[in-house]
Amino acid sequence: MIVWVNGASGAGKTSVAGELLDLIPGSVFFDPGLVASGLDRLLPRKRLDGVGDYRELPIWRRLVVDTAAALLNEVGGPLVVPMALLRQDHRDEMFGALAARRIPVLHVLLHAEETILRERAAEREAPADAPGPSALGCLPGADDLPAYRRALSWLAQDAHVVHTGGLTPRQAAERVAQAVERGEGACDIVQTPEPTAETLASGVLLFDDRDRVLLVDPTYKPGWEFPGGVVERGEAPARAGVREVAEELGLDLPTAPRLLVVDWEPPAPPAHGGLRLLFDGGRLGPDQVSRLMLPGSELRAWRFATEDEAEHLLPPVRYRRLRWALRARERGITHNLEAGVPVGGEQALPSRP
Repeated sequence: MIVWVNGASGAGKTSVAGELLDLIPGSVFFDPGLVASGLDRLLPRKRLDGVGDYRELPIWRRLVVDTAAALLNEVGGPLVVPMALLRQDHRDEMFGALAARRIPVLHVLLHAEETILRERAAEREAPADAPGPSALGCLPGADDLPAYRRALSWLAQDAHVVHTGGLTPRQAAERVAQAVERGEGACDIVQTPEPTAETLASGVLLFDDRDRVLLVDPTYKPGWEFPGGVVERGEAPARAGVREVAEELGLDLPTAPRLLVVDWEPPAPPAHGGLRLLFDGGRLGPDQVSRLMLPGSELRAWRFATEDEAEHLLPPVRYRRLRWALRARERGITHNLEAGVPVGGEQALPSRP
C-alpha cells in the first residue's frame, strides 16, 4: 500500500510523512525527489534544458512508479510518499500505473489557507543536500500556489483532506494515520493489468445530433479517449466494442457497429502497441444521452466534441485515428492504417466536407 501525501509547498508534507513512520507500523519513507536527483546526473543536458519541473518528465513519473513497486516488493510495509501532484493527468498516469500493479493508493491532501502556505514557504529553506539540480528547477516553492489553486477542486474530490492550519506536524500526522486506518482516500480506480505483448483494442465512435463525437475521460491514464477497450481472448472485436460501451456508459447498442479504421500502433517501449479498431456506433438520441452513466472507478467524465475540440483533448495518435475515422464515415469506406498512415492508398487526409 502507498500513502500518498499531497499538498502545496508549505503544507508540511515531508514533516507529516516523517511523523507517520511512528504511527503506521512497518511504514517506509519514499522521497520521489531522489529519482529526480538521479535523472539530473543521467539525462543529457539538452534533454533537461528548459525543463522547469521534474514532474513534467515522463521518465520521472514512470521511474517513481517502478521504484515504488520495487521498494514495496523489497520491504513489504506501506510506503509513505510526500509529493505534490497538482496535474490531474499526472495523477491519472501514476496512480493508474500503480493500480495496474495491484498496489492500492490512499491519497491524502494536506490543506492550509494560502496566507499560511505563503508564510511557511517564505520561512522554508532548502537543505544543502536537497535534490535541486542545476539543470532541473525541481524544488516546488511558493510559485506552485497558482497550480495548487487550479488543482484544488479535483484534489478535494480525489483525496481525503486534512486541514493543517493550526496543527503541529505530529497532530496532522495523527489525523492522517486515523484516516489511513479507516481507509479514507482510497483511490477507486480500475486495475487494468499492463499488457505483456501487443494488444487488440476496439473503440466505438458515438455521435450526437450535431455530429459531435463522444469522448470519455479515464481515471487510470492521462488524456481523453473513445469508449472501448481491449478485446478479450476469443472475443469478436465488434462485440468487444459493444460490450465496452455497455459496461462504461450503460448503453446497449442495437446493432453491430460498422468498422471505420484499422490502425496498427507500433511498439514504443514501454508500450507494446498492437491493432486499434474504430467502429461507427451511430447517432445517439436525446433520451439515450440522458441515460449515459459512468463507472466511477474507470471514467470520471464524458462530453461531445467537435473535430477541432477533439484535437485539444486527445493525444496526437488518437486524434489522427479519429480524423481518418471521420473521413471514412463520411465516405462510407474503411481505412487501413499503419502508425496513423494509410497503407496502399491515399497518404494524406482528404479535406473536410
